[in-house]
Amino acid sequence: MQEVQEPQPQSTLGQEDVDQVFDESSANDKGETPEELLSSPPKVDSEVEVLHEKVTKQIIKEGHGQKPSKYSTCFFHYMAWSENSEHKFEDTWQEQRPVEMVIGKEKKEMTGLGIGVASMKAGERALLRVSWELGYGKEGSFSFPNVPPMADLVYEVELIGFDETKDGKARSDMTVEERIGAADRRKMDGNAMFQENKLEEAMQQYEMAIAYMGDDFMFQLFGKYRDMALAVKNPCHLNTAACLIKLNRNEEAIGQCSIVLSEDEGNVKALFRRGKARAALGQTDAAREDFLKARKYAPEDKAIARELRLLAEHDKAIYQKQKEIYKGIFGPRPEPVPKKRNWLILIWQWLVSMFCSFTTLFNREKNKSD
Repeated sequence: MQEVQEPQPQSTLGQEDVDQVFDESSANDKGETPEELLSSPPKVDSEVEVLHEKVTKQIIKEGHGQKPSKYSTCFFHYMAWSENSEHKFEDTWQEQRPVEMVIGKEKKEMTGLGIGVASMKAGERALLRVSWELGYGKEGSFSFPNVPPMADLVYEVELIGFDETKDGKARSDMTVEERIGAADRRKMDGNAMFQENKLEEAMQQYEMAIAYMGDDFMFQLFGKYRDMALAVKNPCHLNTAACLIKLNRNEEAIGQCSIVLSEDEGNVKALFRRGKARAALGQTDAAREDFLKARKYAPEDKAIARELRLLAEHDKAIYQKQKEIYKGIFGPRPEPVPKKRNWLILIWQWLVSMFCSFTTLFNREKNKSD
């Protein structure tokens, strides 16, 4: 497979707005789990659907209607809890990683999860309850993930989507070029959906593209193959950030940009977009720091200069507002109060002055006569 080359704008920030999709070649190979997934299972009002005597499902959000075929690569992420204890744990695929869902052939400890995911539609979110017999069994797991013995499990699952496996070929059997090519096609599909303002669908495509190149896969790549993978993977993080900024999900956008910056601290686009997201959250000092770093690498870029100017104007407006508030609290400086005159003291001082004057005059006349 030949590496896909896309035209690069000469001024990646000055000519384009932050909300548009760009392709980059900066490095990153780590994912982040959203903060909300670390909380307890959400409350749902939907009825319990029995998928198996040991597996039940409650829908949190309806899917788009697509269903996986027998031979598909499903993309989902989830968090898991032990239902009969307070133990929480992050399971093996909490990030957006692909799982070969050939029904009935999952890993033993993932059987219950496999049954649940097989019943889901693309884009659907659900709460799955799995008995310990179809989970990690009587012994539990003391490696990764750490699961107590005989633990009934609760999975909060979102099925991002799936790929039809051509000719029965699973992802694990693909060559490096085939996996990168599949990811690149997902990225291009995401770009097309972005142009149609289908932001949620675009992000799903980017997530699935990233899923083709998980940590285990990237760890094995060197040289040109790693560069090829990164040229597809990292634009997906930045394009996802662009979608999140448009959706006003700025905290998540910061996370996507930080992934890229953890490997390439001088990535101008990641700095710029993270600065935009931070500014939207009111984190002006952090946003200014990002914009100043971006200007260091792209000193002539007008978009960066514009954002720094907007921050300066924002700070000036805040200062003026605070000045007015404090002025209203303390009020104007009071005028000095004139002291009251004591007339008795003034008369006494006048009499003493007159006496001194007469005494002086008398002594002068006496000296003349002598």
